[in-house]
Amino acid sequence: MATEPGSPHFSASDSAYMARALQLARRGLYTTHPNPRVGCVIVRDGAIVGEGCHLRAGEPHAEVHALRAAGERARGAIAYVTLEPCSHHGRTPPCSDALLEAGVARVVAAMRDPNPRVAGQGLARLAASGVEVASGLMESEARALNPGFISRMERGRPWVRIKSAMSLDGRTAMASGESQWITGTEARADVQRWRAQADAVLTGSGTVLADDPSLNVRVDAAALGIDGAVRQPLRAVLDTRLRTPPEARLFGLPGKVLLFAGPDGASRRAALEARGAEVCEIAADERGLDLEAVLHELAAREINEVHVEAGAHLSGALIAAGLADELLLYVAPSLLGDGGRGLFALPGLERLSERVELDVREMRQLGRDWRVLAGFERDSAL
Repeated sequence: MATEPGSPHFSASDSAYMARALQLARRGLYTTHPNPRVGCVIVRDGAIVGEGCHLRAGEPHAEVHALRAAGERARGAIAYVTLEPCSHHGRTPPCSDALLEAGVARVVAAMRDPNPRVAGQGLARLAASGVEVASGLMESEARALNPGFISRMERGRPWVRIKSAMSLDGRTAMASGESQWITGTEARADVQRWRAQADAVLTGSGTVLADDPSLNVRVDAAALGIDGAVRQPLRAVLDTRLRTPPEARLFGLPGKVLLFAGPDGASRRAALEARGAEVCEIAADERGLDLEAVLHELAAREINEVHVEAGAHLSGALIAAGLADELLLYVAPSLLGDGGRGLFALPGLERLSERVELDVREMRQLGRDWRVLAGFERDSAL
């Protein structure tokens, strides 16, 4: 029985099987909310005998699917799983029990579960029953699959991804506010996939008043590689004084609308609730709503990933407050001139050393445009 004394040694075949488990986990990218995306591979005598992934909350976890596929061949086998098997009763029974009942001899987890209800207990339970256990294989890849779940468990708030589009000279719109469309069809289609991946799309009332956006996911399930209807994320609006018009396009669409308001917005609450909105009161000051309180409220609602599509002021406020984790930036090969609107409203800096640093993780061409995915270096969830 191994209980991970020091750093476990993993073979090339261990890595290959875990890579397959991670590939399986990605099948749940758009569907597992609020659960993490998890994949599992069962290997016996050097061959895969079962594999599976978690697809939807309330349905069997990845380990159960893989064990069912393996059947009796799971006895004495190795289970590779991208997240530590759960050890508690939630919407489904503990996966650690299922692995023990199947008689697996070894369990390799990419990472420990950050959920305090598990937090090493799943692997400990297996080890106490004589199963060889190890973790840490391809952990960075496993964490990258579930930044929101990890952030919610470790930091008590969702992962915040800010999406924006700009010209090569850093402008998001003309001085008049005209911005449709800076980017091409390929980039705009890509945005729909990121919305589908998120649990909530967040904007401010200024954007609602200026652009009247729908903020829903407009992509076919087949294009996402999923069965059934596309899940619509929560549409959340920061609206201190409840300026959102009852006739806004946000309403009357599938999915929920949540308005975050300050104490002074009560007079307009009834009209918006009649349109199906939920109004949540949040502390506010002269600068606006308490952004950290907003994110904690979203976490309490089991929101893992927040996709922000907002103007320069809200996006800049999230960055300045240290609450932005990732920047999803679409860059169009065009110039809008000095009169165009800037990307973010951020405080002026006195010294270059005060600049906000980012880590560029990916660059990809989409039609004539470029997509840049960058993380703020201060983040701790990945």
